[in-house]
Amino acid sequence: MKFWIGGATGFLGSHLVAVLKEAGHEMVLASLSGGEVHGLPGSKVNILSPGEVARSARGCDGAFFVAGKVSRDVADADLMHRIHVLGTRHALAELKAEKIPRVVYLSTSGTIAVGTDPKRAYDEQAPTPTELVARWPYYRTKLYAEREAKLLNEPGVFDVITVNPSLLLGPGDLRESSTADIRRFLASEIPATPAGGISFVDVRDVAKTLLLAFEKGEAGERYLLSAKNVTCVAFFELLERLSGVPAPRLKMPSHRGLAIGANKLFNKALRTFGGEPSVDEASVEMSQYFWYCDSGLAIKELGFSPRDPSVTLRDTIADMEDREVVFPRGAVVHDSAGRS
Repeated sequence: MKFWIGGATGFLGSHLVAVLKEAGHEMVLASLSGGEVHGLPGSKVNILSPGEVARSARGCDGAFFVAGKVSRDVADADLMHRIHVLGTRHALAELKAEKIPRVVYLSTSGTIAVGTDPKRAYDEQAPTPTELVARWPYYRTKLYAEREAKLLNEPGVFDVITVNPSLLLGPGDLRESSTADIRRFLASEIPATPAGGISFVDVRDVAKTLLLAFEKGEAGERYLLSAKNVTCVAFFELLERLSGVPAPRLKMPSHRGLAIGANKLFNKALRTFGGEPSVDEASVEMSQYFWYCDSGLAIKELGFSPRDPSVTLRDTIADMEDREVVFPRGAVVHDSAGRS
């Protein structure tokens, strides 16, 4: 088959290209930069420019829309609205007009699976936690984008299948769109362990499941993907065992207001002495919630089969060390003059 891939140069996009290439499919690799991916040429496509998506997708049998901007910075809210909401509306409308019959749209588990209950893993039928999602521009704009995609879904004419992975980890995140917190941990830049819990999944398993979603997914449905739900305490303990880097000994208060207040005081004191906080306030707030999700539907209907989460973390760490983003514990670091 011939597939159009929007966001081909991104973390997940590049892994998806590898999956489709291995399966023998032809591809049109669309991105703003038009960069090459795995030896395949890319096309420069602005998803907000009228006609560009339609022209680049002409003759394709299906599409994957995995473009996006991952940020916790409120200053990026307008940009994320343009990319996620307007970009999804324009790109999918042009794919539909070009009579592309089926598209897999990438969202995030955070539009559904977040709350205050540490004992609950949310599934696709859970009500949208609007009051929480509205606080964070990334998740808010992805939720609105999901709604744009669903409005364009027309089973049998233009099938839209939405895939909602949890935090993507694994090798190859050159822009640190998803793995920045792992790098901060390995650099000992996280001062305290949050009281909440996270969910994560291997980017390579998500890439494989995107193809399964195209082949088996039900039009109009969304599928949550997660390999592991774990408290931040347990997550940091696992990273410590795998990397040798000690987890933060300080623990944040379980009360969200106290945790945010304590972080503000810490950051203020740090700036007083000329330092700059390594963890922003939005991240502190989000890490006090539980982002647990249930992948039962994807396992049952798509054949989603995540690998051992420890392997994902080990490969993430090894990739960062290989690229010298971080250095192995005990390694001797030399400057440009060769001095250690």
